[in-house]
Amino acid sequence: MSLADFIEANLDSLVADWAEFASQIGLEGTPLTDRELQDSARMMLTRIAADMRTPQSEAARKAKSRGEDADPDGGVTDAAQIHADDRLAQGFKLNDLVAEFRALRATVLRRWGEQSPPSAALFDDVIRFNESIDQTLSDSIRQYSMQVEAIRDRFAGVLAHDLRSPLGAIANSAEFLLQGDDVTASRMKAAANVQRSSARMKRMIDDLLDYTRTRLGDALPVTLVSQDIGRLCLYAVDEVGAGYPQAQIDVSLEGDLAGEWDGDRISQLMGNLLVNAIQHGSGDIAVSVSGLDQDVHLSVRNAGGPIPKEALPTLFDPLTRTYSSPDKRGTAAGIGLGLYICKRIAQAHGGHIDVASTADATTFKVTLPRSPKAAAVTP
Repeated sequence: MSLADFIEANLDSLVADWAEFASQIGLEGTPLTDRELQDSARMMLTRIAADMRTPQSEAARKAKSRGEDADPDGGVTDAAQIHADDRLAQGFKLNDLVAEFRALRATVLRRWGEQSPPSAALFDDVIRFNESIDQTLSDSIRQYSMQVEAIRDRFAGVLAHDLRSPLGAIANSAEFLLQGDDVTASRMKAAANVQRSSARMKRMIDDLLDYTRTRLGDALPVTLVSQDIGRLCLYAVDEVGAGYPQAQIDVSLEGDLAGEWDGDRISQLMGNLLVNAIQHGSGDIAVSVSGLDQDVHLSVRNAGGPIPKEALPTLFDPLTRTYSSPDKRGTAAGIGLGLYICKRIAQAHGGHIDVASTADATTFKVTLPRSPKAAAVTP
């Protein structure tokens, strides 16, 4: 009897074995029903048997063994994804998911070997079965991981959103403490520290909200208004300077700086670049804003050690940090979203951001079209 025939002939008992094993690794203290434990097992075994009967060339076999021939719309993949979603909802861990497939493989081959003495003619069945199991396992792990990431992103988004209200209350309370004629020097210093910390927390929360929004498939929203980008950059410099009074920031404005921008987003972009320069650089920071033809160029330059070459390809990826000296590491280094948000803001305006880093200085340069709407339709 071929292995595919054996699977179909013994489907009920194989699924029962699957459920018995799954019951041993499920959530402790939360018993699952036989139906929940068997979930998509019957579907997966049926489609694995069908996959084993599908003609396969030697080239296809080789590609499949390398994971290069998995059909994302195939029956095996579909069943694996359903199973991964079920197990995640039931509280299984990734190691539990892998253990299930390991047990299924061993059970099917052992029981088939007991009923059908091995022969050279049946060896190909073993290969095909292992290929299908490996593909199913790979697809199931991929789907499980994607769902876990989506849940984490939603949680981060909800957390960041809910933190805005208490943070606003803290900032308003600090402002209240600074009012009146009886403000002592120590009270003023404490309230100013609260204000600066609140501003830094707000920037981090805003970045986290934007990150989760883009991770969940939403575009970064921008509201374009005709205005002077030089003023927006000056506002950002003043805001960051208040939070980092020790920083020396020099600003140079040149040319026509009028265009269509989202003021809040441009201030966010510039603020992130300035904070990055303060945290990872040394010495004075030079900000340059210049208008040339249809584009406007923003640059932030800081002295300090160069960014390692191996870090440049992923510098604008989320949750990535540039190198900091030991005295600047820790919580002050942020959560690694600032440059990623800068990139997304530039793209939302139809522009782009680049970096050049040498032994003398590091410069981030942002190029933005004056009219993002026009840039979006330009071939």
